[in-house]
Amino acid sequence: MPAPIYLDHAATTPVRPEVLEAMQPFFGPRFGNPSSTHRWGREARTALDAARERVAKCLGANADEVCFTSGGTEGDNIAILGGWRVLKPKGRNAIVTSPIEHKAVLQSVHQATKEGAEERFIAVDSTGTVQLQSADALIRDDTAICTVMWINNEIGTIQPIEELAALAKSRGAIFHTDAVQAFGKVEIDARKTPFDFLAISGHKIGAPKGIGAMYIRRNTPLEPLFFGGSQDRGRRPGTENVAYAVALATAAELTLAEHERESARLTALRERLETAILAKLPDAIVHGRGAKRAPHVLSISVPGTDSESMLMALDLQGIACSGGSACQSGSVGASHVLDSLDLSAEIANAAIRMSLGSLTTDACIDRVAEVFPALALKARGLASVG
Repeated sequence: MPAPIYLDHAATTPVRPEVLEAMQPFFGPRFGNPSSTHRWGREARTALDAARERVAKCLGANADEVCFTSGGTEGDNIAILGGWRVLKPKGRNAIVTSPIEHKAVLQSVHQATKEGAEERFIAVDSTGTVQLQSADALIRDDTAICTVMWINNEIGTIQPIEELAALAKSRGAIFHTDAVQAFGKVEIDARKTPFDFLAISGHKIGAPKGIGAMYIRRNTPLEPLFFGGSQDRGRRPGTENVAYAVALATAAELTLAEHERESARLTALRERLETAILAKLPDAIVHGRGAKRAPHVLSISVPGTDSESMLMALDLQGIACSGGSACQSGSVGASHVLDSLDLSAEIANAAIRMSLGSLTTDACIDRVAEVFPALALKARGLASVG
């Protein structure tokens, strides 16, 4: 059998060798607690502070605006619940979001509604792009926070974050964006775009699972979710994970250094794969087509197939894809993202997400372009016989 092909980079990425090398000393001789005042502690503190500075530079931020987290989910929770809880007593009770957010956002908003928040959902069009006119009507003087992800993790649409952030700020609301899929794919600069909170995750860019960072603009009100220590200015208390903070900083720097070249490469590969599949399956539907899309995500449905059977068939051929968000694995039914696009049940249940990255080569694309249509045609044949 040919070498296996990994097309699930939106779910997670391999740890880069340079990142692993940068981490290693902190599992050995440089093991100190950064809150300790002796030489081991001071050494750890120096490394942690340097990692914070490095991540901040990658975001166009100041070091004191970066808070290390366990990943995107924690960052989203801190931003949404922490921002809303501190503004609720001031008469700002509403949270504005979109129906196609990651569940880390939607469940955080749902938790806030249990505590009395009002949720409002911005309309999205058929490409999965939020509508600014709808946002303009929903973000009002009673809005505490507006949260919209920069790049949708399932279909790859790029949202108008600059306009949304400016709109929220004009109404006195906090603006948060989940940038887990966006870092390294689009320009992110806190000096140019007026977001207040932003979450990134290390394992999407070649760092280990379990580390992320949250941007918190200076003077933005925030109530912490955890209590027990003074670390990170009390915003996220607990002994810091120095090794993983160094890993995130290293991965972020490498990702940004390669951003232009890698984005161009992945865009070309994605477009080539998309064109090849549509040439053999002209009735296939590419989700998000016609909108601005991330370079690394291709979501496609073939009428007459279903994602579960296709994923199994692809896996037997050594090709790893997904039906949507990896966080939704094991769930029954179509993705909430696709449900929000007013697709038929047949099309929504046929979606396959192929996400490209460092392991994707020309040879990978050539093989998938050959195998995917053949498997889809076979599945349709079996369905018609049945």
